[in-house]
Order: sequence, then C-alpha cells, then structure tokens
Amino acid sequence: MAQWKGISALTLALAAWMAATPAKAADIECKMNFRLAGWSVFYQTASGSGTVHCSNGQSMGVRIRVKGGGLTFGKSQIDNGVGKFSGVSSMSEIKGHYADAGVHAGAAKSAGARVMTKGNVSLALSGTGKGWDLGVAFGAFIIE
Repeated sequence: MAQWKGISALTLALAAWMAATPAKAADIECKMNFRLAGWSVFYQTASGSGTVHCSNGQSMGVRIRVKGGGLTFGKSQIDNGVGKFSGVSSMSEIKGHYADAGVHAGAAKSAGARVMTKGNVSLALSGTGKGWDLGVAFGAFIIE
C-alpha cells in the first residue's frame, strides 16, 4: 500500500510539472516575397520591402535592409525575391538581424541564392535580378 502512495505522489508531481512547463508551439511555414536594391563600394548597403505569409493565415508587410562590408563593388536589384523561413513557431520570430556572408559575382541579369540564420530561425533566399557586382562581403540582413 505504501508503494502505491509513492507512485501516486510521483505521478501527481510529474503531472503538475508538465502542466507548469510551457509547450513549444509547432513550427509554422512562412514565405516572404520581396524586392531589394542597393550598391557596394567596400561598404555594402541595400533596402527594400516585402510581405511575409505564414501557414497559420497571418501575414505582414516588412522593410528589409542589408548592411555590411568587405572587398565588394557593384550595384544590384532583385525584383522577384523569395525567402523561406524554417524553425519559426511565431511570426514575431521573423523580424531581426540575420547573419550574412558570401562571395558574389554577376553581370547583367542574374540569379542567386543564400541561406542565413538568426538563432533557431533560418532564412533561405533566392531571386532574380539585374546589375553587376564582384566581391566578398560580411554583414547583416535585417527584417523590420
């Protein structure tokens, strides 16, 4: 009988702990369509805008900024950019600074892709555009 009381007490304690521990929300799928234009002469800068749509029905307009530096020269524009987020459990996790680094070269019309992270959230970008660029750059991709 004492053994059953011990198991019952343990079961109640475990149930109380599980009720008090917040559950991690399930990941949602989010996609961003964007436009971005900028230039670089050692310092890289670009700005643009986009819209994020998530599988839970939420959407929001965003402002995008790119800042960085390195050995880079050029001018570019992305008109039909697409970003796919992973590791997102709430739309509020999308905004912020994503780490960015890359080697790039292009002329006239071009296409490209890159992946960047912000904590547990990853962002895969792809798009087509026009312009010319050459270099190695490190910086931040900022979604506001």
